[in-house]
Amino acid sequence: MLPWSRALRPAGLLRSAGPPRAGAARRARCGPGGRGAALSAGPDLRHFLRGAAAGQLPPEREPEPQPQPGSAPGPGKVYLETYGCQMNVNDTEIAWAILQKSGYVRTRDLTEADVVLLVTCSVREKAEQTIWNRLRHLKVLKARRQPARPPLRIGILGCMAERLKEEILHREKLVDIVAGPDAYRDLPRLLAVAESGQQAANVLLSLDETYADILPVQTSAGGTTAFVSIMRGCDNMCSYCIVPFTRGRERSRPVASILQEVRMLSDQGVKEVTLLGQNVNSFRDTSEVQFQSAAAPGLSRGFSTVYKAKPGGLRFAHLLDQVSRIDPEMRIRFTSPHPKDFPDEASVLQLIQERHNICKQLHLPAQSGSTRVLETMRRGYTREAYLELVQHVRESIPGVSLSSDFIAGFCGETEEDHQQTVSLLREVRYNVGFLFAYSMRQKTRAYHRLQDDVPADVKKRRLEELITVFREEAARAHRAMVGQAQLVLVEGPSKRSASELCGRNDGNIKVIFPDTETEDAAGCRAPVRAQPGDYVLVKVTAASSQTLRGALLCRTSLSRAAAAH
Repeated sequence: MLPWSRALRPAGLLRSAGPPRAGAARRARCGPGGRGAALSAGPDLRHFLRGAAAGQLPPEREPEPQPQPGSAPGPGKVYLETYGCQMNVNDTEIAWAILQKSGYVRTRDLTEADVVLLVTCSVREKAEQTIWNRLRHLKVLKARRQPARPPLRIGILGCMAERLKEEILHREKLVDIVAGPDAYRDLPRLLAVAESGQQAANVLLSLDETYADILPVQTSAGGTTAFVSIMRGCDNMCSYCIVPFTRGRERSRPVASILQEVRMLSDQGVKEVTLLGQNVNSFRDTSEVQFQSAAAPGLSRGFSTVYKAKPGGLRFAHLLDQVSRIDPEMRIRFTSPHPKDFPDEASVLQLIQERHNICKQLHLPAQSGSTRVLETMRRGYTREAYLELVQHVRESIPGVSLSSDFIAGFCGETEEDHQQTVSLLREVRYNVGFLFAYSMRQKTRAYHRLQDDVPADVKKRRLEELITVFREEAARAHRAMVGQAQLVLVEGPSKRSASELCGRNDGNIKVIFPDTETEDAAGCRAPVRAQPGDYVLVKVTAASSQTLRGALLCRTSLSRAAAAH
């Protein structure tokens, strides 16, 4: 599962009329449940709570910007903010692609906006509280709106919209539209209704919507990395997880549309793509008739599932193979796989080992080190089966970087269960970790069947212990890289020093190095300076649990570095 985020019809509420549409998918990663820390060294960090995108409230008397003379008439300017997981980043891009076609103009200045849309997460209580706090700020902005301008329309999109539609619409009557993850095609209609002064909502979940026919508009122009959603929803029904109730049943996007998007990103100069889904290695494209008779994959000893395996369709190994062939200079990652779907997917591990542009990095979400707790969570594996998988992965992909998710203080967790999780962290020694205290979510199996009986102070203490152990072991793993040359994709200037650059290595660990002139491995005689999107070799000189530091050796290419390895 990716680490992260209906109701009655009130009087006067306009609801979507019309059946759910077929379509496509984009990004995901939704996580466990609770407050905690994302201890990450990779794009997986984006999978956790993002702050508001720019835009401060204007001073009381500051004049609001007026339309420019000669500007084209249209529905107005839209301001988008993204919170939560990587899937929400992609949902933002889908929503913007739909609105752009309807004539809306994008603004990054909150004071210019006619429409403010918040793409939300509902996986943890803290994520939802962030949105409520943001809405209080927007209420002030709405009240200060100049009478000569159209009323400011505010919308809540995504998982929180799906979970709390009624409360969102009724609380202080601030929100004008509510749209769930499968209702983005309806945004132009919902906004038109809101323009007439009514509230509008569509939170219908679809069994087939993947937004396959909509190419997302990248919200970070000129970026070196991008996320491509390959599926939506989840069928695993882990007892703690809200995702099946906010994003619906699992459905996969057609391979052809995914390849089209990746080719487009390659043409735009993107150098790293992450394939996203709640459970990517259960990907199953049934859009092509000739593949519908394929047998369902089996599970290895120690793994089980709550649903019957579905036959037919093109599987994840086929997709990964095809995506990796598009551009030899584009790195490919994927997240989040489920451990139960790896054992018989040996071809996936083989592809990672063989293809120089598929990163030697895997996210293996454990959630707990206790077999008893794993059973209560309905994870479908034991501690022993998980450790056998880790061993198999490391034998298949030498030097692989591993990341994981953990929940502290799940229902019924004893001190002995907690210590088993501590020992798992020490035994596996992950490079990247996402650790959170459990927060119960309504609608989940845990909410209906279990007791949230671990006191908050105990959850906090256990979480702090897990974080400490993770950092100790990650630091040891990273110190083993000191003296080695790492291939790094340059992302841009370091946030802490204008004289340094930062990027990520193949294992998704952040690498910091001086922004100095260097030679080019292609034989260019003149010294060069590394730019975002360049591959460089960096000799590691120091390491911590979060980052590597090193000296810049040269600029190179993905293919050239692989050939020299």
